[in-house]
Amino acid sequence: MSEGLKFKVTVIGNGAVGKTSLIKKYTQGEFTKEYIATLGAQFTTYSSSVNDVPVEIIFWDVAGQDNPAFSALRKNFYKGSSGAIIVFSHEDSEHGNRSFQDIKKWFNDLKKNLGGSLPIILFGNKIDLVDEGSINTEQVDALVKELNFLGYYKTSALSGANVADAFENLTKKLVEVSKFLA
Repeated sequence: MSEGLKFKVTVIGNGAVGKTSLIKKYTQGEFTKEYIATLGAQFTTYSSSVNDVPVEIIFWDVAGQDNPAFSALRKNFYKGSSGAIIVFSHEDSEHGNRSFQDIKKWFNDLKKNLGGSLPIILFGNKIDLVDEGSINTEQVDALVKELNFLGYYKTSALSGANVADAFENLTKKLVEVSKFLA
């Protein structure tokens, strides 16, 4: 068995889009209905393997509220990231629509603080709350192409739809990039 790899993955997006719930669903197989805002950042460690290589991922779940104190801290939370996930909500509400509009803001914040070609994927969460036919995939696909995201996944932290696939594909990409850099 090869020596293990360790990656820091920053998970960002507006408040209440389901960042913490997605991480909890993937790492613990659980979903909690009550919303508790993340203050600052929460950390979750998860171990898996890719092609018999042990992989440890430390998810940094960063607060998404528009609070100047959190904004000032974010750049410190981003440091050392190997990859990132930007989460928005597909829920048809003012909050959901705003989270989609803010994707570029989150992307630019990452790039401003980290630069480089960090692997970033996009999660469109809460698909369990919408009619899948009502999702404007053309608009999302155009944004994914424009910002050169690694991929886009329609997820549900409640049902678990596409959650494992999304996280595992990012993990595979991180392992692939690390071999290229070695």
